[in-house]
This record gives sequence, structure tokens and C-alpha cells, in this order.
Amino acid sequence: MSPIHEIRESQSRTEHESACRIHYDQLAPQLARGRRLGGAYQKLLQRYYRLFIPSGARVLEIGCGQGDLLHALAPVYGLGLDLAPAQLQQARRKYPELVFIELDGRELPSGEPFDYVILSDLVNELWDVQQLLEAVCRVCHRSTRIVLNFHNNLWSPVLSLARRMGLLHPVPQQNWLTPEDIRNLFALSGLEVVHHRPAMLLPLPIPLLAPLFNRVLAHLPGFRAFDLTHFYVARPAPVPLQEISVVSVIVPARNEAGNIAGLLERIPEMGAGTEIIFIEGHSSDETYAEIELQVAAHPERACRYARQTGEGKGDAVRLGFEMASGDILMILDADGTVAPEDLPRFYEALVSGRGEFINGVRLVYPLGDRSMRFWNMVGNRFFGMLFSWLLGQPVRDTLCGTKVLWKKEYEQIARDRAFFGLADPFGDFDLLFGAARANLKMLEIPIRYGARTYGDTNISRWRHGAVLLRMAAKAGFRWKLV
Repeated sequence: MSPIHEIRESQSRTEHESACRIHYDQLAPQLARGRRLGGAYQKLLQRYYRLFIPSGARVLEIGCGQGDLLHALAPVYGLGLDLAPAQLQQARRKYPELVFIELDGRELPSGEPFDYVILSDLVNELWDVQQLLEAVCRVCHRSTRIVLNFHNNLWSPVLSLARRMGLLHPVPQQNWLTPEDIRNLFALSGLEVVHHRPAMLLPLPIPLLAPLFNRVLAHLPGFRAFDLTHFYVARPAPVPLQEISVVSVIVPARNEAGNIAGLLERIPEMGAGTEIIFIEGHSSDETYAEIELQVAAHPERACRYARQTGEGKGDAVRLGFEMASGDILMILDADGTVAPEDLPRFYEALVSGRGEFINGVRLVYPLGDRSMRFWNMVGNRFFGMLFSWLLGQPVRDTLCGTKVLWKKEYEQIARDRAFFGLADPFGDFDLLFGAARANLKMLEIPIRYGARTYGDTNISRWRHGAVLLRMAAKAGFRWKLV
């Protein structure tokens, strides 16, 4: 770039930012009195951001205005940045527990990172979106999430008309950004999209109609293209970990006495060491005695075991996770239908950073003889399509028993478990919805699914299928129909 071009670019940027500062300073008294028709939109915004961001996090908002959104998120530490001093004056008066600074987001210093960085209705006004996103990376740790929203261009004529009529507050000149532009800008800035959700079909406080349009129709194919705003959740591009992690393999076992010896021989050593935790679940055969016998016969393996006091595989898995001392948690069903030798692939996918919640998928390769009954396969495919729509990430096989995640991520899921209120006897839906709520990047590993060599399945396809459907409906309402 030539010196003359640099000077002109700097002058143009300064003029643009000065115009935005003056605009919002002049608008501050009006915004403090009320938001006209935009009040319903702001309430919807807050509801969505609370969906993506749990309370008690460290949150940075760039372009915070008067701080209403930042306050609504109840952060343990909240920092708001803005260029308009009059807006920040109002923010400090309203929310003294938060910190507000007059600062250009491009000037963010490297320092203690934030859990979440918010850019709400900001990118359409920025002089250089990529430059700001690159600056945001300086205050990110490995698990930071950047959450932003911006208007759908199809709404531009409607919004312009509403502003001319005085129904909405005016805004500075806007960029013309599409979802494809945002994805590209994330990639250019060293960020990766985790989740994209169009939302809001009727941002007006109209009883009955507003809930119907915003909670239901806005999420359906054909209507989504007309939603008012696009939400994106992104993360820093993955960087492989240098340190080696300890792995805990949780093996729920009910009526699996004939499989225990083979599991101890076949589960590979991974990372800095592998502990195997058997959780026996009220078996009618000699499973618990066999676990005791085989653990004693393999002193070279780091093994622990316990009898669960509750009911169901989900309860067994949660007990095993509580007992685990490893940094990485793995679930492996005791029936041997998923080969233990495949577990290192899950380990590598996690420590490489390519995924943060690794799920096995049994429906890619041909199934082994007698490994999955026809209606079970139909149900698995149905729930895969349903969850892909509900979670906004591809989930081909919700009920594969092999799932892998970091222990620290599971602890966040456990802390936030009450959000969905699921009584999940199997544990799969609890983890999938929890991972979506925690904005984890999901990755699926195709596996070859074999037949049992001992015992019978503990799943009743129709009775348990009805339970799964009820859980999906309940959690889906909390997550999707916002």
C-alpha cells in the first residue's frame, strides 16, 4: 500500500468512525428514554444471547451502547467497549457493576482472555470487519466463543421505511454483508464457525402471532430465509495440544459378564495413560464378579469399578465421569459392538482440536450381520435428522454409545444440566444437548458396527423409542423454539 493510499485510508476511516460517534452520542438521550418499536427486538436479542452464553462467564462486548445486553447476560465480569462517550455515560449510570471503556475494538490489548466476545449488530457498521475480528483473537483462549448477529439484507427495505416513518431510530451507513461473507471473514481472521442460526420472523410485540412466528415458523425450512437476523458462534481455529493427556474410559456394564475379559485385553493405552472404569448396573448375571476377577488378573491396567445405585446407562456414565481422574472422558459400551481399537482415533480428533465433542457414527459403513435391527436403524436415522436440525450441527447417529470429550467441558455441561431438565436414562441426549448449549464443535467418526458375541441388548425399541422422542421434544423446545 502506497503512503498516499495509507493516508487517504486513515482519513476515510477516521471520518467514518467520527460520524458514528457523533450519531450515537446525539441518539443517547432518545435511547435512554426507550427504543420505540425496537424494544421488542432488543428483548428477543437478549433471549437468544442468554441461550448461547450462560451466566457467570467473563464477557466482552464490543459496541456495547448503553450496556443493556451485557447486563442481561449476568457475567461474573463484564467489560463493554464503545466509541460514543454519551452512550457509555448512560451505561455506567445504569449498570455500575459492569466496566465500560471508550475504546476502539481494534486497539484491544493482549491480556487476560474472555470466555465470550459479543458483537451485536456491529459488523454492518464497521469500516474493516476483518481487522476487528483479528484483534478479537488477542483476547481469546482455546475455548473462547465469539457470538455476533447482523441483519438479513432482505429486511433492508422494510427497516429503511420504518426509520423514515420514525418508528425506528436511524443508523449510520450500513455494510452489505451476507452469511457467506461472514463465514469468509471468520476464516480470514483465524476463526472457525461452530453454529449458525437465523432467527426472528416478527420482531413486534403482537400477542399470539409473535410467539408463533418467532418460536415456530422462524425455524422451519422456507421461512428461515426471511428471518430478520443471523446469529453466528465461532471459535479460534484449532491448535493441536503439545502436552499428552490422561484418558478415562468409562464402561457401563449390565449383563455383560462374557465381554469383560476381552475389553481389558483390547482397550488400548492412549496419551499419558489410560484408566478403565467399569460401572456395573444391577446385572442378573455374574458381571460384577467377573469385573472383580478380571481386574485382579490384569494388575498392569489402571482399573477401577463400582456398582451404580441409580438406574439406567445415563446414571452409570455420570457416576463413571465423577470417578474419572483423566483429562479426557470416553464412553465405551461393554457389548463390544464398537471395537475398542477405534478409540485412539477419537483421542486424536479431540487433542488435535478438530472437534471438542467426538461422536461415533455407525450408519456410514455396512452394518455387521445381526448388529442392528431394521426398526432400530430407522429410529437412529430419524433421530439423526432431527438432532441435526435441532442443534444446527451434523449429528448422524445420536445413540452411538461411543462419545468423547474433555473433562472440563463435561463439567460445564453438568453445571448447566438444569437448563434442559432432562431425566435421560441413556445419557446420549443429555450430552448432545449439553454440548450444543456449551457451543462445542461436534465431530463424528465413522465406525464399523459389529454384532454382539454375548448377551442381549438392553434397549426396548418401542418403549425406549417413545422415551427418546419425549426427551427430544422437551429439550428441543428449550433450545430451538426460543
